Amino acid sequence: MNARTVAYDTGMLLALLGGKPMALVLHHALRAAPHRPVIIGPVLAQAWRPDPKTVYAFSQYLKDCAVPQVRGTAPPIRGASVASAGCVACAATFTLDSYKRVGAMLGKAVLPGRKQPDAVDALVVMAAALHAPAQILTSDPGDMAAYAATLDHADITVERI
Repeated sequence: MNARTVAYDTGMLLALLGGKPMALVLHHALRAAPHRPVIIGPVLAQAWRPDPKTVYAFSQYLKDCAVPQVRGTAPPIRGASVASAGCVACAATFTLDSYKRVGAMLGKAVLPGRKQPDAVDALVVMAAALHAPAQILTSDPGDMAAYAATLDHADITVERI
């Protein structure tokens, strides 16, 4: 069985910043995983705030994670020497086709309740699908599962934090 690559959504980052015990335990456990947890750029942008407390907390968590296609981020595979080393999905996460597939996901997903489509959530699912087998740590498991259900044969699990 392959180890699942973990992707964080904005809810997971906010849970880490807020000191939520479940998020902290999961993040700490992932320090032993061969592939660092994936945080896509739009997720980081949603959670980032320039106040000193947030900047300091992020500096602690980001060193344990990979932000694909971003210079200065940790290599996705622990022990690799360059940012894209060892992970094809991290080296070329999104293409024009990926963005088109995300748009299709937004139109096809049956979201719980009165939720509105969220492009960032759909991008997290797309990043997870490219890394499959993958697991998404999220505060919105229903949304993530709805987007994942639009992809044929996606090997993605969703875990509430």
